[in-house]
This record gives sequence, structure tokens and C-alpha cells, in this order.
Amino acid sequence: MNFALFLLVLLALTGLVWALEAAWLRRSRPAQAKQPWWVEYSISFFPVILIVFLLRSFLVEPFKIPSSSMVPTLLVGDFILVNKFTYGIRLPVANSKIVEMGRPQRGDVMVFRYPEDPSLDYIKRVVGVPGDRVEYRNKRLTINGVAVPVRQTDDYLSRERMQFSRRFVETLGGAEHQILLDEDAQGSVAPSRAFPFAANCNYNMSGLACTVPPGHYFMMGDNRDNSSDSRVWGFVPDENVVGKAFFIWLNLNELGRFGSFR
Repeated sequence: MNFALFLLVLLALTGLVWALEAAWLRRSRPAQAKQPWWVEYSISFFPVILIVFLLRSFLVEPFKIPSSSMVPTLLVGDFILVNKFTYGIRLPVANSKIVEMGRPQRGDVMVFRYPEDPSLDYIKRVVGVPGDRVEYRNKRLTINGVAVPVRQTDDYLSRERMQFSRRFVETLGGAEHQILLDEDAQGSVAPSRAFPFAANCNYNMSGLACTVPPGHYFMMGDNRDNSSDSRVWGFVPDENVVGKAFFIWLNLNELGRFGSFR
């Protein structure tokens, strides 16, 4: 369900009743008559819905992490906040940008509408920005001919699968974050189907190399061998961008995860 559209419709309906009550309905009732229940509820909920709509559309929006593709940065069940104005102010529902305020940078954790089904929200890390040459071969990431620095650290134990993965600290966009690699997983990937600008990519047994087209981004999960991302379904267009994830505010399974992340 498109919750933004649902919220907009609810706002319009309650706002219409509120306006009718102020302009006409109140004066057409007998002096001692009570408001109909639908008028009373609409007037009560209208300001609440308006505040939620404005906050969610232009400031911050909550999301819940549904998959393990961003482990260890984000875990299944994390509730996060997404900054809606970092990358520009966009019209609700239509998602078209009306005010330019910034652009996604390498290393950002970004929420976006899945290119193959825009009704779904995905979250991945920005690896390539427009014009970048992104290569991922033999599980090593290279951008514009320069290998992205990584250093191995202690192994990561997945509580879901009860198995270890190799953990690395990767430096991207001037900041460090953790990634996971599985010993037994293949390094090669293949596209699920043809996608826009697929000709910009070259696949072989060792991996792939892609040139990011204008107005698009190359996304990857931090759980590199357990993530369906731009390596599989292609680039994310700017019009699909939702916002920048910046804060973990709740995880019912791990209450200590409250706080920021990279």
C-alpha cells in the first residue's frame, strides 16, 4: 500500500470536513445541536494528520529494516529514521524534486524506491555516483580505477543463520563502515534481467564493471554476498530517491542499538 497516498487522501477528506464545518455546517445547525460524529472526528484528527503528513513528507520518515542485506550496519528489525530533505525537497506522492539541497554521496546509506517495483522501498549504501566507473571483481571494490581501502577485522557471527562471515572495515566517501564477505559465496554475479543502461555494464566470471549514467546511482548492500542490489537489477534513478538514513531509534530484539550509525 502507498502509505503516503493514503495519508494524503485522509488529510484531504478531514481537511474538507474541517473547512465545511467552519464555513457552513456550524451555522446551518440549531444552536444547541451537537456535531455529527463524522464532523467531530474529522475536526479532531485533521491537525494531527496534517502534522504527521508534513513531518513525514518533508523532514523525517520512519522505516523498519526487513532483510539482512545491510548487516552488520543495520539488522533485521531495526527501526530507523530517514532524513527527507538532505537530497532536496520533493513533492509528496509524486516524489518530484522542487528544491535542490544536496545529492547522494559515496558512502551514504540511502532509502529509495526499488526500480523494478517503485511501490517497494529499499535501503542500500551508495557506492557509485553519476560518472563513476564501479568495478567489483573477486569481491574487491574499485572506483574510478582506485581500489577502495579495506582492512580485515574480527569475524561476524550471524544470530539468524548461526554462522560466521569475514568482516572488513571499508573506507568509502572519507568514512569507515563494516562489510561482510562469505567464504563459500561466489564472487561473480549476473543481472536478473535487462535493466535501463544495462549496456553500461560488463559482466564476467570475476564480477562486473559499470559506468554510472547521469542522474543515477550504483547501490550495494554491506552484506555483500547476501544482497540483491545494483549488481543484479541495475542503477537507481534520482527520481526514486527517498532520503538518507541516519539514526536507529528502536530494535525490540536489541534495545541497546539505539543511536546513530555509518
